[in-house]
Amino acid sequence: MKYGLVLITFLLAACQTPVSQTTQPNTDNGAPGSDRYSQQHDAAPADRNVALQTANPTPVYESKSRYGNHSPYRVYGVSYTVMDNGEGYIEDGIASWYGSKFHGHRTSSGEAYDMYKLSAAHKTLPLPTWAKVTNLDTGKSTVVRINDRGPFHSERLIDLSWAAAVKLGIDQTGTGRVRVEVISVPPSNAPNTVAAALPSPPPNANNADINTQLFLQTGAFGQLGSAQSLETDLTTQFDWPVAIRPSATLYRVWVGPFNTASERDIAKQRLADAGFHAVNVSP
Repeated sequence: MKYGLVLITFLLAACQTPVSQTTQPNTDNGAPGSDRYSQQHDAAPADRNVALQTANPTPVYESKSRYGNHSPYRVYGVSYTVMDNGEGYIEDGIASWYGSKFHGHRTSSGEAYDMYKLSAAHKTLPLPTWAKVTNLDTGKSTVVRINDRGPFHSERLIDLSWAAAVKLGIDQTGTGRVRVEVISVPPSNAPNTVAAALPSPPPNANNADINTQLFLQTGAFGQLGSAQSLETDLTTQFDWPVAIRPSATLYRVWVGPFNTASERDIAKQRLADAGFHAVNVSP
């Protein structure tokens, strides 16, 4: 057991939050694991087209990794608790990325980091987890497989591989505002498709003007029962319309429509006060 804890600590050190060489030099100053890398500063390949031509991966069901899911764990004196399940997780925040300095080194899950693949690091989501990441400034999206821990900076939400950062257009700025949405894949032999994971929910037949109206999304689930449970909780506590909007692989729970952005903001705050996380969405 002692050996296992030492190995986990070593693997966690694989993802020190890097900073692109185009922004500022790395200043980890001897942080755990920093002496393992042959490069002093992080950098990126010169040919961005390699990443731009990388196809989105196909999410498939995977069991939890043997490594990287120990909970709680501590890095730089801060304790982190790994989620049992990422189903329904949606969060907005700042993304950074890491490149050639870490290429080929082990991630927290024990896999080798490949900067040319669409992967990412997150502090608390289970490893591995599939997620859709959207650049909130441009609307560009990509699918990533989260197989590493980090970024260990309080102001950052996710560390993207270099390829994923290029796909989202934030590799040259170093960081960017993103939304992270977990793609829940049910245990099945049938693989998911990216086309099913990324589309907008289908129109609501009961409202012909849906494209001009405002909604809140409170969850996205791979299992209908989980979406129905959330729908019941919301309709029990609130008077707003609540609907499950299915795609080929996800059941999204939407609240609304709201007539004005102000009404939606008020509803969002009320939901937050009641312990529900909601994000703005539009058809």
